[in-house]
Amino acid sequence: MEHPPVLDLAQVQSAAQRLAGVTYLTPLADSGYVDDLTGAEILFKLENLQRTGSFKLRGAYNRLAILTPAERQRGVVTASAGNHAQGVSLACRLLHIDALVVMPTHASLTKIEATRSYGARVELTGATYDDAERQARVIASESGRIFIPAFNAAEVIAGQGTIALEMLEQRPDLEVLVVPVGGGGLIAGIALAAKALASTSIRVVGVQAQGSDAALRSWRSGEPVESTTVNTMADGIAVKAPGELPLALMRRYVDDMVTVSDREISRSILVFLERAKLVVEGAGAVGLAAILAGRVRLEPAQKVGVVVSGGNLDVSLLSRILQKGLVEEGRQLHLATVVADAPGQLSRLLAEVAASGANVLRVEHERWNPSLALAEVAVRLVLETRDTDHQFEVLKSLTSHGYPVEEIGSFRTKNFDN
Repeated sequence: MEHPPVLDLAQVQSAAQRLAGVTYLTPLADSGYVDDLTGAEILFKLENLQRTGSFKLRGAYNRLAILTPAERQRGVVTASAGNHAQGVSLACRLLHIDALVVMPTHASLTKIEATRSYGARVELTGATYDDAERQARVIASESGRIFIPAFNAAEVIAGQGTIALEMLEQRPDLEVLVVPVGGGGLIAGIALAAKALASTSIRVVGVQAQGSDAALRSWRSGEPVESTTVNTMADGIAVKAPGELPLALMRRYVDDMVTVSDREISRSILVFLERAKLVVEGAGAVGLAAILAGRVRLEPAQKVGVVVSGGNLDVSLLSRILQKGLVEEGRQLHLATVVADAPGQLSRLLAEVAASGANVLRVEHERWNPSLALAEVAVRLVLETRDTDHQFEVLKSLTSHGYPVEEIGSFRTKNFDN
């Protein structure tokens, strides 16, 4: 682990030449909202706007472009939870190579269909990325196809490192880079290139999900550490262990590593959506999550580049994030109460809600609950509110008017009865 295999800035620059005209020069966008929260100048490298919706095309195309004609004839096989799959699939279409992609059984349907749309055949197997990789390697050995690693290959890492070249060309004064980490290929390439261009004047911080933190533990120990389980909504970085080559480069060039919770990731997805009108997947949102949670040490007015690695967010997951996020941010209140089973009682309840300034989104009522008296009706309400203080006012108002109120699915610690 002390002497990583040779990979240098020249290889990253060669990758940039191969990728010219293939990948987009993605924006480095600012956010006044996040700047105000942090006191630093935060700039987001929007790889969610890259072709295929993530940075993965960079490394995949760079690796595939150097295959010999004979190797291209054999076809390729790879494993991926989704983003690398799409990168390989599109790169193979551009280079006229037959592609087979092995994905976990529970991979995002959005990513599976997108991979197929670029022309690759998809095989689903196993519960995790690591299961899919084992199967892909078996297929490679039995069929003669070339196995294309998702992160543990010099050419893949060099391709990902082109992001650093672009960021430092767009803003040469960047002082900190914050990068998502799964298998380590992205941060390894970025850190290598950034340190070569800016030397020790730039700090590189990696961010992992708490439920998939093998790279952080490996980086700290200096040896590969494998997680027994992986549990995070950020499927793009849900990997049981980092690659050997990425880990060696991370140990040499990465300055710090931190983790964030799924709840913090969800919050940052909402911030991207509401404040920047950007759809960002869990893996792409971890950098902002770490900054908002105060995990990244920042100085006032410091120039910080944050890699937004992808935007391939499953629509059903986005719906759940929105619903839960609105509740947690105090924008939506779910409550249950009981009213008399008599004409006008529901209208009276809703009038009290309206008087408190809340907007009714949904009303459900039932008479058949065994806990109810014969003359009672249970009512469930979903209300639109301004913030948590407004929710407290609504609940206190209803209680003061004699309604027994039960708040559903809240993290609230206030007692609104007092």
